Amino acid sequence: MDTATVTPSEQPTLHLLCGKIASGKSTLSAKLGASPGTVVVSEDHWLAALFAKEMHSISDYVQYSSRLKNAMKPHLVSLLKAGLSVVLDFPANTQANREWMMHIIKESGARHKLHYLNVSDEVCKSRLRVRNMEGGHEFSATDQQFETITRYFSEPTADEGFDIVEYH
Repeated sequence: MDTATVTPSEQPTLHLLCGKIASGKSTLSAKLGASPGTVVVSEDHWLAALFAKEMHSISDYVQYSSRLKNAMKPHLVSLLKAGLSVVLDFPANTQANREWMMHIIKESGARHKLHYLNVSDEVCKSRLRVRNMEGGHEFSATDQQFETITRYFSEPTADEGFDIVEYH
């Protein structure tokens, strides 16, 4: 039986997204996800599908997001090891979240890019208000919730070991 020579495909890439609420993470994830052999895994989509009725506060978000990350990690590693690139539309907005993401990179052996959307609070709030009015997003947030959540935001730094691509 003749066997064709299999050319190894390009090493899969884990795309990570860092940016404040309404900075454009989901828009960028859709663009990145349009590449062949790439899947988008959206935290907002999964949280809305699984826990929308239970999520009423930021502490609820933290609890359910943690549960989702625990469930998704082995799946994400499997997708990457299978040769698919993944756009992980989970916020890489805290050092703890980025550490979780680095574990996925190390376990899978995948390349990675951390896309940092460095957008001002004013622009984000303006986009957030429009997004809330349009009603097309799984979750809405008030200006006060934006301020509260943004207090936890930390910019990625080179010493964390990520290949950072910054957008202004």
